[in-house]
Amino acid sequence: MPMLLIKGFYDIKGSQPDGDTVHFTADDPAEWSLVGGGGGRAVEHSAVGRAKLRLDAIDALETHYGPARVHQPLQFAHAARDELLTSLGFTDVQRQPDETVTATTPETVPGFVLTRGADVHGRCIALAGAGTPPGTSGLEIDVDVAVLRTTVNHHLLAEGLAYPTFYRSLFTGLRAEMAAVAVQAREARRGLWASDVTTTGAKITGLTSLTDDVVILPKLFRRTVDYLGLAMPLPCYPAFLAGVQDRYSVLSTGERRAGLHHIVEVTNGQTVRMTHPPEDLVFEDA
Repeated sequence: MPMLLIKGFYDIKGSQPDGDTVHFTADDPAEWSLVGGGGGRAVEHSAVGRAKLRLDAIDALETHYGPARVHQPLQFAHAARDELLTSLGFTDVQRQPDETVTATTPETVPGFVLTRGADVHGRCIALAGAGTPPGTSGLEIDVDVAVLRTTVNHHLLAEGLAYPTFYRSLFTGLRAEMAAVAVQAREARRGLWASDVTTTGAKITGLTSLTDDVVILPKLFRRTVDYLGLAMPLPCYPAFLAGVQDRYSVLSTGERRAGLHHIVEVTNGQTVRMTHPPEDLVFEDA
């Protein structure tokens, strides 16, 4: 899979990193213009080349979602964030109560990103690595499974600290490796998988069920939080999901769908579950 390599360093002071987003500064800010072949969405960055990364193929539990900054169970949300930063090379991270980073040791760590595009928020969608890059910055390299295994994306899935969440832009061979790693972590009940109820059923009696108790796929969490904000009865949730029109394919059946209501059900008036595991879904690029 050809991906653009950009060399630079991680600098998280003043930011609020979580388990799948982190700030990265390119050594050459002009290289951000190469993302997406120059014709796709632009990566938003500062004059010195600092941009926000959205880690490809994974979704960690939320630490601060939406205007109300709603979180998922923080035991796992913080575990993913801390492992991400440790894997990149930060040994000491100090924060304010709102989770803004005030100091780190070291101040920056060298690394690289591998990317093919940006999301609608201007974040670079990337495979992220620390240390020496596997090629020349500013050029495309062939990213195979061996290279993928050097990234923090792969590491977080292997440790069971993030869910697999795939989009169509990720090549099949890389997706298959990430899915296999996620299944291995689930079968070993590593990390969040020991508590995951995405497919077995999450009992939801209110917002605190989502913030303090149940561990579910973050995309399902976000949709459920948005729905609860409408103060509607939970049995009507599938109708809401039909209206949101998330577009995706189900790999096991080959179906292309619009709306999570096809794979999310509500039972007993208060239990929500997905009928397919996360690795069986490929979403349309946002």
